[in-house]
Amino acid sequence: MQTLQAIITGSIQGLSEFLPVSSSAHIVFSNELYRIITNTQIAQAADSEEIFFDIMVHLATLFAVIIYFFKDLKNIFKGFFVSLSNKNYKDENFKLVIYIALSTVITGAVGFLIKERVEKIINHPEYICILLFITGLILFFSEVKYKGNKKINLKNTIIIAIAQGLAVFPGFSRSGLTISAALFRGIDRITAARFSFLMSIPVILFASMLYPMIEFDFNQISTFNFKAIFCGFIASFVVGYLCIKYFMKILSKISLKCFSYYCFIVSILMFILFRFYCHI
Repeated sequence: MQTLQAIITGSIQGLSEFLPVSSSAHIVFSNELYRIITNTQIAQAADSEEIFFDIMVHLATLFAVIIYFFKDLKNIFKGFFVSLSNKNYKDENFKLVIYIALSTVITGAVGFLIKERVEKIINHPEYICILLFITGLILFFSEVKYKGNKKINLKNTIIIAIAQGLAVFPGFSRSGLTISAALFRGIDRITAARFSFLMSIPVILFASMLYPMIEFDFNQISTFNFKAIFCGFIASFVVGYLCIKYFMKILSKISLKCFSYYCFIVSILMFILFRFYCHI
C-alpha cells in the first residue's frame, strides 16, 4: 500500500460512499487505473493490509455520518427510550429505530444469499461497468416516478432494505439504490437521503468492518504501511463528511438524473477501456 494510492482510494471512498454513484465501482476503477498508469502491482483483495485499509476507510465514513447526524441520532435514541418506557409505540422516533434495525437484518440476509455471486464478479471490471450503468437507469427512472408525499413505513422499509442488500454488488450504489427505492415509493428526496444515511450506520459497521475481520491475519500487522493507511483514513473522513453536508443541501434543488448521467458516462468509458484497451 503506497501513500498516494491510499489517499486517492480514501478520497474516492469518502466521495462515492454517500453520493449515488457506487463507491465499490469507483475504488475498483481507480485501483486498476493506478496499476495501469504506474505499472505497479496493487495489493490483492485477500491481502491483510488491503483488508485492514478497507476497514479503516469505512470506519472513517462511519465517523463522518455519525458526526454529521449526531444531533439527529441523539434525539432519535432519546425519543426511542422515552417511548419505550411510556409504551408509546406509535412515536416516530421509536418506529425509526425499529425500521433501521429491521433494515439491517434484511440487508444482511440479502447480502448473505448473494455473497458467492458478488465474489465472482469483483475481479471483472467490465461486469461492474454494466452494474454501474444499471444504477444510472434506476436513478433516472426513480425521478420519472418521483412524487414525494409519503412517509417511511414498514412496507417501504422492507423494500428499501432489499435494495440496500442488492447494493453489495460492486457497481450498484448503496445510497443510489436506497434513495431510488424510496423515491419509487413516493418519499421525498430529503427524507429518503436522511433515512438512507441513517440506515447505513449499522451496515457499514457490521458488513464493511466486522465481517472482513474473519479473513484478517493479525501476524502481518508489522508489515503494514500505517502512514499510508492513516492518510487514507483522514482523506476518507474529510471528503465523506463534506460530501454528506453538501449533498443534503443540494438534494432538494437538483434531480438524481444528474447522477444518472454521470453513471452512464463513467460506465461506458470504463467499459471501453477495460474491454477493448486493457485486458485484465
